[in-house]
Amino acid sequence: MTTHPEAPPRDERGGAAARPFPWEDRPSASSDVVWRSSRNPIVTRDAVTRANSIFNSAVVPYEDGFAGVFRVDDRRRVMNLHAGRSGDGVAWEIEPEPIAFVPQDERVAELQERFDYAYDPRVTWLEDRYYVTWCNGYHGPTIGIGYTHDFTTFTQLENAFLPFNRNGVLFPRRIGGSYAMLNRPSDGGHTAFGDIFYSESPDLVHWGRHRHVLAPVPWTWESTKIGPGPTPIETEAGWLMLYHGVLTSCNGFVYSMGAALLDLDEPWRVVARGSSFLLAPHVQYEQVGDVPNVVFPCAALVDAPRDRVTIYYGGADTVVCMAHAHLSELLAFVRS
Repeated sequence: MTTHPEAPPRDERGGAAARPFPWEDRPSASSDVVWRSSRNPIVTRDAVTRANSIFNSAVVPYEDGFAGVFRVDDRRRVMNLHAGRSGDGVAWEIEPEPIAFVPQDERVAELQERFDYAYDPRVTWLEDRYYVTWCNGYHGPTIGIGYTHDFTTFTQLENAFLPFNRNGVLFPRRIGGSYAMLNRPSDGGHTAFGDIFYSESPDLVHWGRHRHVLAPVPWTWESTKIGPGPTPIETEAGWLMLYHGVLTSCNGFVYSMGAALLDLDEPWRVVARGSSFLLAPHVQYEQVGDVPNVVFPCAALVDAPRDRVTIYYGGADTVVCMAHAHLSELLAFVRS
C-alpha cells in the first residue's frame, strides 16, 4: 500500500528523519480500530494563562518536532488561535498570546477591522507552506484562511466563503489543478443540521464549483449533522476522510468520529463509508466539560511505512486528546 501523507521540508539537521512519532500500541485487551492514548488529555484546559479551555486544535510535523495551532477560549470566553510547539507531539508549549495575523493586502486589512472570534483550526502542508483554516467571525461564521512558514509569522488571506460556514479543511495538494476544500455550510446559531461539501479555487480567493459530498444518516450516530475533520489522507484507494458526526439525544448533541473514502480525482464522489463510529465520548474527559459528550477530530499524523496514524481531537470542548490507529485498518473499516 502506497500513501502520500503531508511532506513538510526537511530541516538542515535532517529533522524529518529524526522526528519521533507519538504512538502507543493498541492495548492487548482491545480490538477497537481506534484506541485512546493513556496520556490523555495531553493539553489541559489551563495550559495557557487566563485560558478557560483549549481544544479542537491542529498539529503537523515541523522541523525535528511538531507545531500546531490551538483553539484557546479565554476567561472572557473569547475564542482565538494560538501557536504551539512540541518536541514529541505530546508535551506542548503554547504561546500565551493569540496569533497576530498580518494581512496579505489592504482588502484583508478591512476584514481585520472587526474581530468576533476565531476557532476550530486545521493546518495543512500545501506546496511550500503551512496553511491554516479556521472558523472566522465576520457577520457570522465563515472560513478564514492564512499561512505560515515558521509558526511565528502568520499571513491572513481573504475569507473563503460567505457566512454561514464552518469546518473548512484544505486538501494537501491541488485537485485537477485547483485548490480544494471540504466545508460544512451552516447558519448563524448552533447548527442543528449540516452536510459536507467540496469547493474549488484557482487562487485561494475565489471559490466555486461546489459539490455535495456527504449527508447525515437518519436514526444513527450521525443523524443530525456531520463535518470534515483532519486534512484528508491520500492513499492508493482514495482520500481517507475522518469526520465528526452528531446525533441529537434527549440530553443534547453527541459528537463522535467516523470515516469515509473519497475518489482521488473527484473527491466529491464517495467510494466507501463506515457505518458505525470509530470513537465516541465514552470516557470522562470526553463526557464531562464545557460541552458534554464531544469527540471532535482536527488533525492526523501519518507514519505510512509503519502503518500508523495518530489523531488529535477535542474532548468535551475543554481539552486536547490523542488516539491511534493503523492506516490499513482504517481503510478496511470504511469498506467493511
